[in-house]
Amino acid sequence: MTGPIGGSDGGTIIVVGLGFGDEAKGATVDFLCSQGDVAGVVRFNGGAQAAHNVIADGRHHTFRQFGSGTLCGVPTFLSRHCLVEPIGLAGEAEELAALGVPDPLSLLTVDPDALLTTPVHVAANRTREDRRGTGRHGSTGLGIGETVWYDLAVRRGARAGERVENLMAPADTRGRPLRVRDCLDPRSLRRRLDELVRFYAPLLAGSDHGHDDVEAMADLLEAFAGAVRIAAPGHLARTARRGRLVFEGAQGVLLDEWRGFHPHTTWSTTTPANAQRLLAEAGLPRGDVLGLTRTYTTRHGAGPLPTEDPALLAVDEPHNGPGRYQGGWRAGHLDLVALSYAVEAVGGVDALAVSHLDVVDDSALPAIHAVGAYRTAAGFTDRLPVGPPQDLAHQAALTGLLGGATGRGRVLTGSRDAVLTLERALNAPVQVLAFGPDRADRKLA
Repeated sequence: MTGPIGGSDGGTIIVVGLGFGDEAKGATVDFLCSQGDVAGVVRFNGGAQAAHNVIADGRHHTFRQFGSGTLCGVPTFLSRHCLVEPIGLAGEAEELAALGVPDPLSLLTVDPDALLTTPVHVAANRTREDRRGTGRHGSTGLGIGETVWYDLAVRRGARAGERVENLMAPADTRGRPLRVRDCLDPRSLRRRLDELVRFYAPLLAGSDHGHDDVEAMADLLEAFAGAVRIAAPGHLARTARRGRLVFEGAQGVLLDEWRGFHPHTTWSTTTPANAQRLLAEAGLPRGDVLGLTRTYTTRHGAGPLPTEDPALLAVDEPHNGPGRYQGGWRAGHLDLVALSYAVEAVGGVDALAVSHLDVVDDSALPAIHAVGAYRTAAGFTDRLPVGPPQDLAHQAALTGLLGGATGRGRVLTGSRDAVLTLERALNAPVQVLAFGPDRADRKLA
């Protein structure tokens, strides 16, 4: 076996979802870590909204902030591109301990420059989404976008009533956003929290969502800083000297803040860009990109899904379903047009991992089509153009194009047909195959 997954050179692997999330990133990272020689899992985007399910050796865990190699005993590094939510982190550590992971927090290192998500961000996120009514953009309701937006608003010096990226500042910004390093300085910590509470007070007045007072939140964050390891300079390079690195992405390229279908996107860079940047800064070689997809398309909540077919909701999804803020669980046929767009948007992938191959082989389930073209208001198309960097007008135009689009394709005859079809369409070899949710259901091609 040769290539980025099975090679013996110990190269870095960057795991990236090519869809709208839910491409089995957690299970794939767990499988890669189970092969040995992995020194660390690096989270390079997102925050507590991740829901990466791993089933192995009779244990199941939904990874949110810990890396999905934890059940294999592989340490996690939350890079500065992650949003750290300490309350959820503490709860997840308790869940992992109950599964037999000894002292989970000892496996965790956090970058001091990572932004912190607090109960204030969560309350603000839910309040804004509630007020959108039927015009919701789609959210997990966990304060992810609000954490990033507040950082942006502060850096721009936003004044009360000013719109920053389509969100209105409820008050004048002051100070700076809260980062992990602030938890090491009690005075700085309380100052940052007080600024945050004052800023959001007008928005939360009369809201259904609240938060603890400054002192209670400060106590919790100080306890967090005392329980985890704060990274020293050079942490990533030192980890790489012990073995292979696996970078674990959150969500998918079709939800990327700049490449997704605006405004139904995340406030996070879901492409490999952050991972490659971290490697370059550490003086390490570029990583090999492993693009992940299912054999059919899924997404949570609002936004385009041209291949949507409610019949495919018959596929059992024990760890997915509707949520108050995420919206409904939706399914469609294998979308080669959107996947090709995602691959082009990230500059190509070195290999593919394909999950849910058992679904294609199950004759009791609805047939899955491979869709290679859309019918749109402007006619047929088999390609979505990748626009200039950070051009939200282009992304919004794609959303408009896809809004009424429907897919055309052919029935997949089985898992082998699905693999060959994906390899041809995406110009990359399939190197990880998954025929079920368990680690034992995965294998190298």
